[in-house]
Amino acid sequence: MGKCCPRVRFRAVPLLLLTLLLLPTLLNAPKAGAQNIPANIPTDMPANIPTDMPTDIQADMPIPPPGMIPQNPADIPAMPAPALPSVSRIEIASSPNPVGSGARALGMGGAFIGVADDATAASWNPGGLAQLRTPEISFVINAVHRVEDNRFADHPDAIGTETITATKLNYLSAVYPFNLLDRNMVVSLNYQYLYDFQRHWDFNIRIDEDLTVDGVLLDTVVIDSRVMDRKDGGLAAWGLAYCIQILPSLAVGVTANIWNHDLTGGGWESDYRSLETIRSTNFDFSAVSETRIREEYRFGGINFNIGALWRPSPNLTLGMVLKTPFTADLQRERTDSNRVDDEMTLYTRDTSDADMRMPMSYGLGAAFRFSDRLTVSADVYRTHWEDMKIDYAGGDSLSPITGLHPDDSHIDPTIQARVGMEYLILRPDPGYAIPLRWGIFYDPAPAPHSPDDIYGIALGTGLAWGRWVFDIAYQYRYGDDVGEALIVDFDSSQDLSEHQVFTSLIVHF
Repeated sequence: MGKCCPRVRFRAVPLLLLTLLLLPTLLNAPKAGAQNIPANIPTDMPANIPTDMPTDIQADMPIPPPGMIPQNPADIPAMPAPALPSVSRIEIASSPNPVGSGARALGMGGAFIGVADDATAASWNPGGLAQLRTPEISFVINAVHRVEDNRFADHPDAIGTETITATKLNYLSAVYPFNLLDRNMVVSLNYQYLYDFQRHWDFNIRIDEDLTVDGVLLDTVVIDSRVMDRKDGGLAAWGLAYCIQILPSLAVGVTANIWNHDLTGGGWESDYRSLETIRSTNFDFSAVSETRIREEYRFGGINFNIGALWRPSPNLTLGMVLKTPFTADLQRERTDSNRVDDEMTLYTRDTSDADMRMPMSYGLGAAFRFSDRLTVSADVYRTHWEDMKIDYAGGDSLSPITGLHPDDSHIDPTIQARVGMEYLILRPDPGYAIPLRWGIFYDPAPAPHSPDDIYGIALGTGLAWGRWVFDIAYQYRYGDDVGEALIVDFDSSQDLSEHQVFTSLIVHF
């Protein structure tokens, strides 16, 4: 997402045919058969060596007729391994939509484009930074517990629940307002962790394959597979924002986002492992195969958030934001290996570079202040995922969402909708305020033919006392029968349930 993260993929018939023709030779052939292994790779390598299984064997490989199977497995000629697939897909486990940060904003369901009146405005709508009058610093911590209930229509043995629990720094900023040429201006330095790739899968698949010739059953081969797919990492950016109030009722701003692996650690790792026990029911034949694919990605690029905030009346603010598309440099290092009954049969390592085109997104927001205590806000936001693709040096292009050519992926844009409310309990004598926040949102994820429907609710509160502002928010995202493209070649889907808690602290100077 030549092509990005390997998807969990099985091709049962080709694998079985390859097994019948190839494995006996591997098990019984003279040790000279190891001559194709690189000289620096010992044949008795430890079991945790990265390993990989070929997946692109042609399905029309001929089946030997009855009576033609050699009795001596060593007489079966070894066949060359096929070319391994390159990277093809990227799986963003968190919300893929480029929303902003902050416990206050997310406690309002993320309906913040028309509000944008704190330090997190650089991530929502940098035009709102002009509302800040004093220097401030802020940071946001995010804790997530994600549950994925995976279903396989044809393989009930693989049904199971996978969970992730993690805590990360979500946002960090320093804001400095000043006045120049009778204009209110603001600059800020920001860090935002935006996309999370963390996902850990571990499930079992059993495949029974009947091999027949002219309607006569030759054999039934059984493959019991344990599939482990672990992804870790994410994408973050450092941002430099500037805002100017060009009219008393209008301000514009821009944030330059720098996505750089060396500055933010932006990138991710993928570790795919498959352990397969292969056995014949009619012949004295069995083998254990271990496949492993390990990949590491580095991501770098620059884009901009361009925003404006307009106040047509004292109680109404309207906001807009454009997050520009950009082309990122995607670097990949991949190691593939395969081991059959403790014999190393394949070991490859390669690196590649590609251009990853990130999509344009834009949104509109409105906030109405019924009083000093009550604010209601709403946002709509559109992201053009159909424009997201990876271009390779050889001229190939793939959609990182499907792993297919963009013309064959049938990806539509997603449109988010968010509504939120904030009510302040004011206590002037002690000098503090307690906010009560609530929000709902529709947060679809890109998928072939139509987006996956994902919904959410949010609650928030906090305490503002003097120059200290503490906020906390809870968000719940859920979706039923989503993620059908995550595991191909099977009729699979999942129910998503994600709980997040955001805590933030803002200090005014």
